[in-house]
Amino acid sequence: MKKILFLLFLCTKTIFAFAQTTEEYIEEYADVAKDLMEEHHIPASIILGVAIHESAAGKSKIARYLNNHFGIKGKNSSTEIRSSYKDFPTVDSSYNHFIAFLKSRSHFNALFDKYDQYDFKAWARGIQRGGYARSRTWATQVIALIKKYELFQYDNRPEDYVEPVDPKPVYRSKKKSGRTYTVKQGDNLGIIAKRNKTTVKAIKNKNGLKSNALKPGQKLKL
Repeated sequence: MKKILFLLFLCTKTIFAFAQTTEEYIEEYADVAKDLMEEHHIPASIILGVAIHESAAGKSKIARYLNNHFGIKGKNSSTEIRSSYKDFPTVDSSYNHFIAFLKSRSHFNALFDKYDQYDFKAWARGIQRGGYARSRTWATQVIALIKKYELFQYDNRPEDYVEPVDPKPVYRSKKKSGRTYTVKQGDNLGIIAKRNKTTVKAIKNKNGLKSNALKPGQKLKL
């Protein structure tokens, strides 16, 4: 009976250990992220934001069993789960490997020279463009987490720092069709409209026609 109670205690303790809130996760690993920021000049907010996103704030299986907080794939020696993700001896080593991983790939390494440690939006989008994740909304999700939990407070931004304004989306108008059609003997507006997947009314409007009469050799805008 005592053995059963002891096992229940251990299970309960394990469950509560994994029931960490995102705020508690941030409090636990903020200093690790800040130290990496100081050494490598990548925003601490990005490090924390990616970790929270990829590990569900430390609650994902690969975080719990493999200490993998960044979704890095690779070999592991775990006997507890089968996974295609890399294992780490400690969570801190997972954080350090994330930086090493970025610096070892040319499309990520270029970001260290291109962006400063304050522009977390540019970093998130740059990491996504480099192919870190398949999801097209990955950067948007990481940025949303950074804003929600105000992770930018760990980036040591100068008091006079002005956050870059997001560029406004450019909407390009569809180019007008420049197609024309030369009327042939036996053509009529119905035949021409059907052949070119349009309507008689549209052809008449584009060409200012008041009647359906056509002449061979006549040029029509489509």
